[in-house]
Amino acid sequence: MSNPKAFGEVTLDSKHTDIPQTTMLKDFLALIKIGIVNSNLITTFTGIWLALHFTGNRFLDHLDLVLFTLIGSSLIIAGSCAINNVYDRDIDHLMQRTKNRPTVTGKIQSHWVITLGVSLIVVGLLFLLLTTVSAAVIGLIGVISYVGLYTMWSKRLYVSNTIVGSISGAVPPLIGWAAVDGNLDIVAWLLFFIMFAWQPPHFYALAMRRVEEYRAAGIPMLPVVKGFKTTKKHIILWIVALLPLPFFLQSLGMAFLILATLLNVGWLALGLIGYKMQDDMKWAKLMFIYSLQYLTIMFVAMVIVTLI
Repeated sequence: MSNPKAFGEVTLDSKHTDIPQTTMLKDFLALIKIGIVNSNLITTFTGIWLALHFTGNRFLDHLDLVLFTLIGSSLIIAGSCAINNVYDRDIDHLMQRTKNRPTVTGKIQSHWVITLGVSLIVVGLLFLLLTTVSAAVIGLIGVISYVGLYTMWSKRLYVSNTIVGSISGAVPPLIGWAAVDGNLDIVAWLLFFIMFAWQPPHFYALAMRRVEEYRAAGIPMLPVVKGFKTTKKHIILWIVALLPLPFFLQSLGMAFLILATLLNVGWLALGLIGYKMQDDMKWAKLMFIYSLQYLTIMFVAMVIVTLI
């Protein structure tokens, strides 16, 4: 279980004598993990756009709904990330990429971050309620799965923590779709499954690159517990799971099917090369970068093909 003092006050000690100079805005953006918020905006917007497209609604006629959904989803994600930062501040100082978070350095006290996080979640859910009840309920499920199931339960206990965390990461397109149509279409669920299957190979590649940091922090990530060889096998299996999904999205047209298949095959080919490369870290970096490009191209393409 996590340190019971994880929600306690932060005190500066020898680990934090070299606190980098940052602005209040930069500290706030670090608290809410702005990178995660921004990336999820893409998938949420795609869910909105496709729901409008398949229900025969014009985008410009529903700008208020689009705005409420994007604001609401962004706020609940930001609030969840803020709470995650507080909960993990007892281990974040052990990792290079998280050691300078304001919850670690003590620049912002934990009780203020908790208040901020809860407030953002509540306001975000209210915005989603301005669209549909379904969108708000799905948003709440995302919060519970990220804060409860992932952060407070599985992250420090089970090697399957990445898979558990993938639930919350796959929720944003469902929120977007539900804001337009509470009766989720099969297309909405396919967006969910694409996001769900994309996350393990993405985060396993990251975990390979940061394996020693995760080991020091006591986080049972797959590379830490099972090693690189097993991790590579799991990455390949999850990419293989992505291969058939575009074929269930033929309503988006042949151009999208071809593009999505090429993206999947390209990722699989890069993954298989990993068995021959001597430098595991270089391979993991390539896989991580490809995964980021994959997600952006895939979801932007879903929007573009409906405009052609």
